Parts: sequence; C-alpha cells; structure tokens
Amino acid sequence: MAGEAGKARTVLLATEKAFAAAAVTKIEEVLKAANYTMKKLENYKSKDDLLAAVGDADAMIIRSDIVDQAVLDKASKMKIVVRAGAGYDNIDLKACEGKGITAMNTPGQNANAVAELVFGMMIVSARNNFDGTSGFELVNREIAFYGFGAVARAVHKLAQGFGMKSFAYDPYIPADKIKEMGAEPVSTVAGLFEHQYVSLHVPLTDETKASINKDLLGKMPKGGTLINTARLEVVHEADMLEILKTRPDFCYLCDVAPKDIEPFKAAVGDKYGKRLIFTKKKMGAQTAEANDNAGVAAANQIVGFFEKGETRFSLKA
Repeated sequence: MAGEAGKARTVLLATEKAFAAAAVTKIEEVLKAANYTMKKLENYKSKDDLLAAVGDADAMIIRSDIVDQAVLDKASKMKIVVRAGAGYDNIDLKACEGKGITAMNTPGQNANAVAELVFGMMIVSARNNFDGTSGFELVNREIAFYGFGAVARAVHKLAQGFGMKSFAYDPYIPADKIKEMGAEPVSTVAGLFEHQYVSLHVPLTDETKASINKDLLGKMPKGGTLINTARLEVVHEADMLEILKTRPDFCYLCDVAPKDIEPFKAAVGDKYGKRLIFTKKKMGAQTAEANDNAGVAAANQIVGFFEKGETRFSLKA
C-alpha cells in the first residue's frame, strides 16, 4: 500500500512500444536505489503476454499500453499503474478504482518535445514544405490554446520567441492566472476559433470526443490552421474532411494519421504535406530527452508512492 516503506517490490515495465535503452537503464537505476526489482515486458505482440506478466507485479509503468479490467483482474498484487506521459485514456480508471489501484500520469515530462513538434509542423506548413514557393512568417500571427497545461504552456513559450500573440481557454485555470502566464484569456471554446492557429491540448473524454466540429472550424479566419497533438478522436473526422474540401485555405496539422488516410489526401491533392500534415505514428514524445524524463518520473512516482505515500499525480475516473 501507499506509504508502506522498506518492502520488496516488483515493478513491471510493460511497453508494447519500448523506451530507448538509455531510458530503461535510468528507470532501473531509480528502482534499484529503492531496492525494487524491475521486470521488463518490451515490444510484446499479444495482450496475452501482458496478462501473463502482471500477476506478480506490485506496480507497473506503461506508455500507450491498454490497462483494462482484464489486465487488472490478473494483477492480483498491483497497487499502482503509472502512465509515462500525459494522456491516460488507455487506462480504465473506473476499473482501477474498483480494484483499489492508484493510477497516475507524468504531466509535463514530454511538454518540450511536443511543443517543438508543434512548431516543426507549423513551419513546414507555413513554408509549403520547402517546395520552392513563397510562404509566410509566423511573427505577429495569433495562436489560441484549448487547454493551457504544461504542453500548451511550452508551445506558448516558443510562440513568444517567434513574436506571436497567445490566447487560451482552460476551464480549470482562472483567467487571471492565464494572463499572468502571458496569454490572453478566452471565455469560451468557440472564442478560440477566431484566431489563425488553434492548438488542441485536451484529454479524450465523453465531452471532448468529436467536439471539434465544422461549426467551430468554420469560424476560423483565412489561413486557419488546426494543430492536434492531443488525441485524433477529439476532432470530428467527417467535419474535418468537409472543411478541407470546401476551404482551400484551411490547414490541419496532426500528430498521428487517421486509420483511413486516403480521403484526407484526396481532399487536399498536391497540398498533402503542406496544408495537411500527419505524422506516421504518435510522435510528440518521441525524443531521447522525453523518453528519459517521462520514464524516470514514472519510476520516481512509484517509489514516492510506496515509501512516502505520495499521490500528487493520481487520476480520478
């Protein structure tokens, strides 16, 4: 249990998409210092492999791996699951609560990596993927953030360096705090879409799923650009296709392609890679530094949970 210090623990590192070797070494160093044993399940191909591995684990570190009722039913000793990263829709939080298992994420550890990807995509799009034609500069442009957590604030910091003006809406952060951080507070989600760039930084929930629809997208000014490094499902796919077809000025930059990419490519023709940019897989956290940061943070949170009863980043259903 939390706060029961000095006991032997087994921590399962379960990563279908493995951490870099250097990150794994650093994670293991943290756990060894607490006299914990790390058990690795990397690059596994079947959920059965995960089900077989969780039985003797007191804690588990995951990335995008699915932790559902079936996994938790096999995890008879499990007390804590930590998602090394910000998004946590791959964890069944209700099932965790039902089993008395604490779930956590590691917010902010991937923030700079995602922020740099955002600006990488913005520059590629603004310069027409360097095809030899004239593009435009980002200076004096406006960017609005839906959600103003660690990742959004990291993007905002870069935007300031580019001489852009930032706007933000976050229902959990008071307007005066947003203003203190250098962005202009916006009172509604719809108000964000009055600006040229809108960057999404919200979790996938029943409320946010498919919430970015044609009514919002249609409000965006000429050259409107939606940037999605949150979750693909937050954007209404059919509405986005319609906007791309009917507005040749509109751009969509997204960190992961939809399952069926061809209709999107057809909608923009030879502007794919310019108006429309998809990464080949979820790339926001794919840097050596982010790998280290998120994995080590997850290990430290597990140690803090068992040795000191720390539950700062606990998630609720």
